Formats: sequence, structure tokens, C-alpha cells
Amino acid sequence: MSDPSELPPGTAPADETNATQGGATQGNGTPDQAPEATSAERIAALEAEVAQLRDRWLRAEAETQNLRARTQRDVADARNYAIQKFAGDVVEAAQNLRRGLDSLPAARDGEDPLLVKLREGFEGVERSFLSLLERNGILRKEAQGQPFDPELHQAMAEQPAPEGVAPGTVIQAWTPAWTLNGRLLKPAMVVVAAGGERAEAGAGGNGAAPAQ
Repeated sequence: MSDPSELPPGTAPADETNATQGGATQGNGTPDQAPEATSAERIAALEAEVAQLRDRWLRAEAETQNLRARTQRDVADARNYAIQKFAGDVVEAAQNLRRGLDSLPAARDGEDPLLVKLREGFEGVERSFLSLLERNGILRKEAQGQPFDPELHQAMAEQPAPEGVAPGTVIQAWTPAWTLNGRLLKPAMVVVAAGGERAEAGAGGNGAAPAQ
């Protein structure tokens, strides 16, 4: 074996070189599983993060669509029902016109021509007025003779059903129902035909029709 003192400068002894190479070989000869495990965990974490972000995006998209739909409904309601108070006042004027017509004497043969012209004039004004209201979404719905509808009618009293009239039928309407673009503006004030035991109970007491 050569004396280490005789080796050229920078040259390591053979035993030391072999020991170093052997150690390196031994170290590299056993595969390290830690990097692979770390990569798998990282991929799983990224997949979970992607799933979480996708869920958040879907929720945000759904909320945006709901907000858009609510905004569109609010705008439509504001456009369709902004004149609701004014429409109620106009309807009151239409009802007063009808009351004036109803106060005129019934048409008959040989009546005063002035009265005929007056009635025809008022009826023409009413038709024109109602047509104008209809063009703006305000409709009059007659109630008398119709089945009672709680969506359109307000029962002020109940009376025994006349012969041939089905219980639950409107037998008298003090005012018609009015709607604005399909929404109830003013209910009809009506008297409803009772029937069966309820009608008998209402008529057998003090003779007064029970109010509803």
C-alpha cells in the first residue's frame, strides 16, 4: 500500500475513495419513497382545492342568476304597478259614472227624447272610458251571477239561495271587481247565496243575513 505522504497533492487514498463511493452507492441504492408520497398528497390537495373552487363558482353563478331574476321581476312590477294608486282613483271615477247611469229612469217607449240622448251620451262616455282603461291594463269584471271567487270578491252578506240558484253564487253585486295587469285592484262587494244548513241557520235566527 502506498504511503499517503507519497501521493500527489489532492489525491485521496484508495481506501477513503472506495469508502466514499461505497457509501454513495449504498445511499442511492435504496429508493426513497418520500418524494412520491409527497407528490401524491400534493395532487390530492390540489384536486380538493379545485373541487372547492368549482363549488364556490357554481354557488356564485346561482346567486347571480337569482339576483338577475329578482331584479327583472322588480323592474316589471315597478313598470306594471307604479300607477296602482292612480288606477284606484280612476276606477272610483268609473264607478261614479256607472252610479249616475243607474240613477237614470229605465228606458221605455215614448220617453222624453232629451232623456234618451242623455242616457246614450253617458253610455258612450262610459264605453270610451272603459276602453281607455283596458288599453292601460285596467279591467272591470262583473260579479253578479258568477260563482263566488275569494280572489275577486268580498262577501258583505250571505242570503238564502233563491230557487234555481246554486249555493255560493253571487246574487247581488254592489260594485264590480277591478284588476290592474292581472292583479286585483279593487274587489267586488257582493252578496252570496247560502245553502244547506248554513243558510237555514242564517235565516232562522233574527231574520238578518249573516255578514262575512
